[in-house]
Amino acid sequence: MSVVIVGGNECMERKYKDLCRKYKFDVKTFIKPVNGCMKNKIGNPDLMIFFTGCMSHKMAHCALAEVKGSDTTVERVKSASISSLQRVLEKYAK
Repeated sequence: MSVVIVGGNECMERKYKDLCRKYKFDVKTFIKPVNGCMKNKIGNPDLMIFFTGCMSHKMAHCALAEVKGSDTTVERVKSASISSLQRVLEKYAK
């Protein structure tokens, strides 16, 4: 399963990736706003996680527009903590 994390804390990026790999998910993180087209970078993930407390409205709107019409599941999480991410990943782990 492929996961894209949008938002979050820059200093926690490595921990986000390590936790996703622990659950055997392929992961991409977009902590800072991306210049240009996100579509070429996002791809077609199975799950997209938004850390809404740590991202701009513009970044959220752009990411949602890129997955509109696809079968990507979007999870919104207010807290950008490891435990919040772990709860979401456990929900989708098989």
